[in-house]
Amino acid sequence: MKKYIFGLSMMALGLLFASCEDKLDEVPDNRTEIDTPKKVQLLLVSGYPKSVPAVICELSGDNFVDNNVVKPGIHRAPYSDFHEEAYRWEDINNYGTGEDDTPYQVWEQYYFGIATANHAIAAMKEMSSNPAKDPELAHSWGEAHVLRAYLHFVLLNVFSEAYKDDTKSSQDAGIPYVTNPEVTVNVNYGDSEFRHSVKETYDLIEKDLLEGIDLIDDSKYKVPAYHFNHNAAHAFAARFYLYKRQYDKVIEHANAALGSNAASMMRKWNAISTNTIDAMLNSYNDETAPCNFLLQSTYSHQDRLLSAIRFVINDGNKAEKVKSSKNAVYGGGPNWSNRLPAYEGKIYRYGENDDGSWLFRIYEYFEYDDKIAGIGWVHIIYQPFTAEETLLCRAEAELYLGQTAAALADLNTWTTSKNVSAELTQSQINKFYGGDPTTSDYVEEINPDKMSSEFKVLTGDELYLLHCILHFRRIETMFEGLRWFDIKRYGITVHHAYRGPQDRDITHDYLRWNDPRRVLQIPNNVITAGYPSTDRATQVDQSSPMTTAPILVK
Repeated sequence: MKKYIFGLSMMALGLLFASCEDKLDEVPDNRTEIDTPKKVQLLLVSGYPKSVPAVICELSGDNFVDNNVVKPGIHRAPYSDFHEEAYRWEDINNYGTGEDDTPYQVWEQYYFGIATANHAIAAMKEMSSNPAKDPELAHSWGEAHVLRAYLHFVLLNVFSEAYKDDTKSSQDAGIPYVTNPEVTVNVNYGDSEFRHSVKETYDLIEKDLLEGIDLIDDSKYKVPAYHFNHNAAHAFAARFYLYKRQYDKVIEHANAALGSNAASMMRKWNAISTNTIDAMLNSYNDETAPCNFLLQSTYSHQDRLLSAIRFVINDGNKAEKVKSSKNAVYGGGPNWSNRLPAYEGKIYRYGENDDGSWLFRIYEYFEYDDKIAGIGWVHIIYQPFTAEETLLCRAEAELYLGQTAAALADLNTWTTSKNVSAELTQSQINKFYGGDPTTSDYVEEINPDKMSSEFKVLTGDELYLLHCILHFRRIETMFEGLRWFDIKRYGITVHHAYRGPQDRDITHDYLRWNDPRRVLQIPNNVITAGYPSTDRATQVDQSSPMTTAPILVK
């Protein structure tokens, strides 16, 4: 057998539907036939991945710092070896095939979900000549297409360049867009049939999204928050069009998700009990909360990554020119100081000397296999789509359409929802975000105009509004990995200073707007199976050196 690039789990799902005369390929008699609308619905439940790219995206971005640099007396190893590789923007190779949060696990899980959607679509075609018009199947037809679009969208933004414009993105390599059930181990996904550009992949995502979004029917779900319900589907559309810079469509879909009273959709922080961390988690992850558009239960070790106290959120070390990462969870803002009022009593620290801070929402659930032996599974519930993030998508779109008053109103809705009592004004924004990007903890250098001449360049009040929106998005999506996508699409420069547990010297590295390492390497298991690797050679703008000389730790 030839090696299969998407893993044996997908192959098994494909063989479920295979019909081969060869005795060796004959499926078992007790196979499950997907031949009723109910079975299609049940099949799609398994299409939602048990993994997310949050860990590798957070380590690649600017939310975490290396405590071995910030606190020179510390010599800690990472929780997993691949965490250090991700932080150094190296090819991530040092992991086991089944290890959580790895590039391979993301690739495997998301393509398994895509295979699930493809089998559901194929089964519905067998049941009806027009599933989209069939009252028994239309909803599942919609869910399968939106799910397939979203899974490709995540993979594209992790393993490819950010969308720039149709011309430049036609030259950037995308990912395999798979639309047929897998029934053989011999498919070569490196062939041109599957090798799409970023622009082509966006086109295919949009086609699937539009095919399914109007067919979603929340009444068909037992627990809508764990499926692509109406609000989640439109929130996805809003983010998709934001990344493509089709701002009128962002507002259209954000309005569909948020309704006529966005404030009523925000999280009710005052209702979250602080008696125990479990109580806070259960409230935050409440599937009936209007703000939780989509919940995703995963196997993830992000809590343990942080508790290892190697890569953390803290004040940074100005002496070593390490920018603060604390502003994302514990810092001030244009109309609040120190920390968001909503986060009072909900931020935890490691150690008495602030070895790291984290918001309760990343705390893990533990599912015991054997309580006596103390073994089981680590779960974290992520929120891929929320009302708050969708509101900030809309604010960004409004800004670029010149609707600055509407954008400011949405930002006020966001701060009010975080229990900030002071009104947010343009003058406050100008004062807070008017600093030097090289020294301010809250303003970053952005380079979208270098990535595409079609990107509108903002100045003055509009530029300060943009920095405010990006800061609020950074806070809102902390731990979800979405900050990494904002870094990519805005060409934000990221500085990482790191020192391995056995290293004497500190290394400073800079990831600039045109650095090919912004594209994560295809998993090594997939490359070994024959899929072409990503070229991540660091040939970048030489006017800004990639690295400085290592600084000796005294």
